[in-house]
Amino acid sequence: MSEKRAAPAVPLAPRHEVRLPDGRRVSCTSPAEALLIWREATGEGLYGLAARQLRPHDTVLDIGANVGLVSIAFADVQRTLRIVAAEPVPDVFACLQDNLGRHVPGATPVRTAVGTAPGVQDFTYYPAAPGNSGFYADRAADDALTKTFLRRSGLDEEAVEMMTDGLHDGCTIEVPVTTVSELIREHDLRSVALLKVDVERAELDVLRGVDAADWPRIGAVVAEVHDEGGRLAELCGLLQDAGLAPQVRQDPSLRDTEMYEVYARRADHAPGADR
Repeated sequence: MSEKRAAPAVPLAPRHEVRLPDGRRVSCTSPAEALLIWREATGEGLYGLAARQLRPHDTVLDIGANVGLVSIAFADVQRTLRIVAAEPVPDVFACLQDNLGRHVPGATPVRTAVGTAPGVQDFTYYPAAPGNSGFYADRAADDALTKTFLRRSGLDEEAVEMMTDGLHDGCTIEVPVTTVSELIREHDLRSVALLKVDVERAELDVLRGVDAADWPRIGAVVAEVHDEGGRLAELCGLLQDAGLAPQVRQDPSLRDTEMYEVYARRADHAPGADR
């Protein structure tokens, strides 16, 4: 079920605190999702590879920041990063502000979505699964993807059905939208060592919002990609045209799904030259 409303004046999802494996506490609206995001951010995937390439004083644009766990993981690798983290959903943004203030105090949270052009757009928000929210949310597809992941995690069918029941009940809210290039201008970013993109089927929108003149400023991109309708090949082609060399990975737990990670790096980007 979905209903239309403007950005909520009061939270639609209760706020929780969860303890990370290293003992730190973070704010979130979904503890299970937060722990899953932390595992992805600190695991053996391409996010970890991207983090290891960061150098002191690099700049990171975290697009689709959720509650800030990827930003925290990146800052753990390099404490002097400059991070600008964008998240459009008010409930989730409040957690992002709290977490960055506690764990990455120099980071800049921005309450906005990122797309092809500035404006205001309808956005489907799943209070029980905020990380699956987005402009192109598809309840049936999101249920199917989550079920495949849970089955591959070893849960039986009864548990899978119980955990996904109502998970993607959503509402439509209006959110502000900006572009990567607008963020570069507004925050006076001379260079961006890493552009991280996790926006649930809007990956191409984000990349198409980079002005041609700004691509040389961007040293690397790491993105989660839903490969629907040839999106993965199109995204990799766009990155190659921009002068970056993409590599693709699929997590074993997401085999037989459309979910992939892409990391693309520019060979001539000078580390540490972002400030």
